[in-house]
Amino acid sequence: MSWRKLVRGTTGVVVFAVGWEIFARSRLFAPALTPTVEAIAGALLRMVADGSLVGHAGFTLYRVLAGLVLMSVLMPIPSLAWVPLFILWFGLGNTATIMLVFYAATFPLMSNTWTGVRSVNRLWLRAASAMGADERALFRKVVLPGALPYVITGLRQAFARSWIAVVGGEMMAASAWGLGWVLFDAKEFLNTDVMMGVLVVIGALGLLFERVVFQALEARTVARWGMVRAEKA
Repeated sequence: MSWRKLVRGTTGVVVFAVGWEIFARSRLFAPALTPTVEAIAGALLRMVADGSLVGHAGFTLYRVLAGLVLMSVLMPIPSLAWVPLFILWFGLGNTATIMLVFYAATFPLMSNTWTGVRSVNRLWLRAASAMGADERALFRKVVLPGALPYVITGLRQAFARSWIAVVGGEMMAASAWGLGWVLFDAKEFLNTDVMMGVLVVIGALGLLFERVVFQALEARTVARWGMVRAEKA
């Protein structure tokens, strides 16, 4: 960290502390609601002295790290590997299959959305703030358009994984309906023609979503805004 950034950060903290002190001593609100900087510092020192602050901070960090580790462990596990466990938990039918789709779609969507938000150009945010944009306008006019290409990519990946998961889940967990169930049932009776026909339908529906739904969404949003180049037919 450069000295300039350190001085800038320290100055910001000092300015905020002075502003808060002035606001607290104005007595616009009861002292219990707006404690002074001295009272806040005293409370922090007491919590540090008795060890409670360190303990509370440690539990918070533990929960954050545990969640991150759990996510990192769960992400590489194929969704179909959960089918037997989901059947035990939720039984045969819609619930197990829907939970399987939820698991398959969550990680790519979350990962791409997070990447998209972090990739938004900081100059855009500063320029919008300089022109008077508040937080809501920044999100709607800058962050959302900037992150949307990644979000749409996440939706594509989530749908692809969900499509695989739902067909596989229906083959093992569905009880009466679904394309995957038809495949499994046709296999039991050696109805190869039915199996091939269902495979054509599965491929056609997946292609339809890709070409119609996601490309239309992209054309009406990020392509129109100039965030990506629209493909020429």
